[in-house]
Amino acid sequence: MFLHSSAKIAILKNIDRLAGALLARVISPPSAGQVPSAPGRILIIRPGGIGDAVLLVPAIRSLAHAFPGTSIDILSEKRNCGVFALCPEVHRVYHYERWAELRAVLRNRYCAVIDTEQWHRLSAVVARLTNAPASIGFASNERRRLFTHPVDYRQHEYEMDCFFRLLTPLAATVSPELSRRFLKIPVSSAKRAGELLRDCREKPFIVIFPGASIPERRWGEERFRDLVHRFVEKGIRSVIIGGREDAEIGNRIINGTQALNLAGKTTLAETAAIIDRSSLLLSGDSGILHIAVGLDVPTVSLFGPGIEAKWAPKGKKHVIINKKLACSPCTKFGYTPKCPIDARCMSEISVEEVVAAVIELFEKYAKV
Repeated sequence: MFLHSSAKIAILKNIDRLAGALLARVISPPSAGQVPSAPGRILIIRPGGIGDAVLLVPAIRSLAHAFPGTSIDILSEKRNCGVFALCPEVHRVYHYERWAELRAVLRNRYCAVIDTEQWHRLSAVVARLTNAPASIGFASNERRRLFTHPVDYRQHEYEMDCFFRLLTPLAATVSPELSRRFLKIPVSSAKRAGELLRDCREKPFIVIFPGASIPERRWGEERFRDLVHRFVEKGIRSVIIGGREDAEIGNRIINGTQALNLAGKTTLAETAAIIDRSSLLLSGDSGILHIAVGLDVPTVSLFGPGIEAKWAPKGKKHVIINKKLACSPCTKFGYTPKCPIDARCMSEISVEEVVAAVIELFEKYAKV
C-alpha cells in the first residue's frame, strides 16, 4: 500500500535543516568535472513525494533514449519508490532508509550523478560522497557548491521542465514524444486492477482521490461525499482511491451508494492501473494527479496553496479550478505554512463548479 508519513517527513526535514546545512558548508567541493560523452552508469537521486518522482520520469526516459545502453540507478525513499516500477528504463532502485543500500550506492562507480532534489541538502551531500566525475543538481542554496555542474532552479517553471534542464550538462536531447504517455503499467498490476474493477466493466467511471499530505490542500470530506451523491444521480460511477489512511474517509464518502472504495487496497502501481482504466481523475494538488498526467488520463484538479504554474497539468484534457486568492499560492520549496484563514482558497471551491467541470470532461472523454 502507498502510505504517507508526515511525522517521518518532518523528522527528515529537521535533520536536513541542521545536519544537512552544516555538511553542505564544510564538505570540500568537487574538482571541475568532466562530463562523459557516453555515460556507462548514472545515479539519479530522487527523495521526496510521489509527484516529483512521476514528473521526473520523462527526463529519465529522455536520458535513456539519448544514451542507449546506459544503466540508470535510482536512489529514492520508500514513499515514492513505487513510481519507478512504472518506468522500465530504470535498472535498479535503492532506498535512503536502508543503510546497506545507501552504502552500496556510495561504493558503486558512476560516470555521473544527478541530484533532482530542489532544496534540501542531504541528497547533495550524498551526490558529493559518490565521487562521480560529473555531479549535477539544483543551485537553490549552499548545496550548489557540492556539484560540478549546478543548474538554476526556477520556482514558477513547470516541474517536468525543471527536471529536463538537469540533462543540459549531459547534452541529452529532450524528446517531446516521451512526455505524452510516459508511464507504463506492469502486467500484474493491470490484471489486479481488472479484478478490483469487475463491477465497473459495463459503464465508464471516474476516479476520485480525496486525500492530501498537507491539510491546507484538502477540499473536505463532506464536499466529496456531496459530489459522489450528485454523480450517482447523474448515473456516473465513482471509484475512490488512496492509501490506508484514506480508507475510512473513503467509506464515509461513498456512504451507502454504489460508488466503490478501493482506498488502502492497492499498491501504487495498481492504483495507476485503476486510473488508467478510468475516464478521468478528480484530485487536489497531489502526486496521484501526476500519475493521471503520465497515463494521458483527463483530470480535474483543485488548486489553492500550491503553485499552479509549477504543478498543474498542461493541455486541453486538464481542467484546473483555482480561486486565486490574494494570499495564494503560499507554498515555497515544498513548504506550506499553516493557514490563518482555514484554507479559504480550497473551501471557496464549490461542489457545483466541480460537478460542472467533471461532467463536461466526462462527456468528452468517457471510456466504455
